[in-house]
Amino acid sequence: MTTAASYYVYILKCRTGHLYTGYTNNVKRRLSEHRKGTASKFTRSRLPVTLMYQERLRSRAEAMRREIEVKKMSRASKLRLCRPIAKQAKH
Repeated sequence: MTTAASYYVYILKCRTGHLYTGYTNNVKRRLSEHRKGTASKFTRSRLPVTLMYQERLRSRAEAMRREIEVKKMSRASKLRLCRPIAKQAKH
């Protein structure tokens, strides 16, 4: 029996304060790529980046839809999404 793959939507905070939203099936690998400057042109010039939020979804299609929803959100709404992880990091 095979296990269904999980996909994630994530938000990174760049050195400049910009927020970057993406999706992946491996957050650890993708974060490593961003930090090396090989994941996207946007984050490459704004290093370092910090993972602020991740959300697990059941399929690639769901992750892609959710990524679009998050990208359409205001900065304030995206920061509200990030609060739960930010609070956990302080403990």
